[in-house]
Amino acid sequence: MLDTIKQLCAQPGVSGWEDSVRDYIRKRVSPHAGDVHTDALGNLIVYKKGQKTPSKKLVLCAHMDEVGIIVTGVTEDGFVKFSSVGGIDRRVLMGKRVYIGENGVFGVIGNKAYHLVSREDREKIPALDAMYIDIGAESKDAAEKLVSLGDTGAFDPSIVEFGDGYIKAKALDDRVGCAVLVKLIESPLPVDCTFVFTVQEEVGTRGAYAAAYSEAPDIALIVEGTTAADLPSVPAGKQVCALGGGVVVPFMDGATVYDKELYALLTQLAGDNGIPWQTKTTISGGTDAGAVQRSRGGVMTAGIAAPLRNLHSPACVGCTRDFEAVYRLAALFLEEMGKRY
Repeated sequence: MLDTIKQLCAQPGVSGWEDSVRDYIRKRVSPHAGDVHTDALGNLIVYKKGQKTPSKKLVLCAHMDEVGIIVTGVTEDGFVKFSSVGGIDRRVLMGKRVYIGENGVFGVIGNKAYHLVSREDREKIPALDAMYIDIGAESKDAAEKLVSLGDTGAFDPSIVEFGDGYIKAKALDDRVGCAVLVKLIESPLPVDCTFVFTVQEEVGTRGAYAAAYSEAPDIALIVEGTTAADLPSVPAGKQVCALGGGVVVPFMDGATVYDKELYALLTQLAGDNGIPWQTKTTISGGTDAGAVQRSRGGVMTAGIAAPLRNLHSPACVGCTRDFEAVYRLAALFLEEMGKRY
């Protein structure tokens, strides 16, 4: 599965421009699925028959999009002005490499040189409108031949494996979830299942709203990446979850109170099968689960996630052992659905 994660993370897929990710997934899953189609918003919806047709419709979701930048202007001297797509901590942007538009125009995010910054301003985080992207153009005309307003840019796709099973990459949130769904589709299933690779999660779970309405699941499992703050600067009680601690099974976040029966089932499955698991110790954030749960008359919704450091940055860090734990628990969940329904 690690190779799939690497290939997915290498694709650019800023919210609303997930084409490359969707094309890769479609090629992988089409030979193994009964139906594969894309809806009007861009969600990739895959149906695969299993050994049994359950009495309740099952849907598994993972989002394809990632945070990034969008071009909002070009200065007279050829620098690109931009805004963020999705929630990005401005502190991580300075000096980072981005690739803009369909042609992957290379650029570096910059700001006023440090030795020209006042002592007072050194204590502040620069606003986005004070930053620029240097694409090597010497004039506005030269820059506009390379990029256009509305072009999106993704962070540098380079990937590094390091330490004891750790990996650094952009977009692990949520290409890990996408890889888990791909692996499930490529395997025999105990039950019929619909898999939804959603768009625009990072800008308001928009794809999930549309897909949940059209697919009308009875039970949904959202497969995600989630914030791990297991760092020396964070008090133990606020570290949320930890890398190497196994799959994260949340009971609540800022958008969802997860179904208590499904939460109990997932934690029991993990415990009974020797899968390391943990939960989140902070109630914050939100995922596609919030949109799916509220669809139509309501959906029984659960979530599982891989713990990730430096979420929404060019250098997200995860642990391969956690990725495997997420996959194992998702597979066991489908088996249990086959027994119950």
